[in-house]
Amino acid sequence: MPPVKPTPDLAGAVPRPASLPMYDLPRQAVQAWWQGIAGALQAEGLAGVPGTPDWPADLPAHWLHPRLLLSQACGHPLVTTLQGQVQVVGAMRYAAPGCEGTRYCSLLVVRDGEALPAEGLQALAGWSGRVAAVNDAGSFSGGVALRRAVQSVAGLPPPAFFGRLLFTGSHRASLAAVREGRADIAAIDAVTHALVARHQPALLHGLQVLARTASAPGLPLITALGTSPQELAVLRRALQAACAAPHLAAARQALLIDGFEPLGAEAWPAQALL
Repeated sequence: MPPVKPTPDLAGAVPRPASLPMYDLPRQAVQAWWQGIAGALQAEGLAGVPGTPDWPADLPAHWLHPRLLLSQACGHPLVTTLQGQVQVVGAMRYAAPGCEGTRYCSLLVVRDGEALPAEGLQALAGWSGRVAAVNDAGSFSGGVALRRAVQSVAGLPPPAFFGRLLFTGSHRASLAAVREGRADIAAIDAVTHALVARHQPALLHGLQVLARTASAPGLPLITALGTSPQELAVLRRALQAACAAPHLAAARQALLIDGFEPLGAEAWPAQALL
């Protein structure tokens, strides 16, 4: 297949925004992984491919950039604030407990030594009136998944079930809040938990997993609404090529990447993520 010709409004040497911000541990592996993807994109003649990924402070603005090349978002924003404003490229498969195909779950984490009164999500009933750490209200894995779990067990929204919600800003900050006793429970993205266990295991000392939440569609890879169909196809081929490249095996292993699936927005139904 001949190299794709970028559409006129996206042509030129100015790098387009690109990031892989959601699973950023370890960052040197993210950098190596991006360079592999970038090399595959450049080999197909795609213009504006940056040599290094962004680490945007304002993710919503980054995701909505009109020249966005590639980023990884959360499923909840995809079906709310990003709906109809970006294109879905697909999703990665991760070799982490609680993941199957491109689907994942959250792990409900509590301190070691806490009595586990029941198996599975029913154990959550014992945390009524306690403090829950939430990374972000708009996060599916840390916020929505916890809400859905509480409602399935107690029929109540988290503010009515827990004594207080502590918003922390990140999954690792939520782990610290539970470990230090500022909170009693947190819902942690299964891939994040596995990456922390591999690369920063001290962050999990003194913690245990109470239960897993229900499986849900994993994190979508997105591109700008203005990305052409030809460029979208190039993005998907480049991701598949990077997943098969022998020289990227170490980066894939460090990031727990097990493959890529080209998917459309229909793989993230709103009823599964709200």
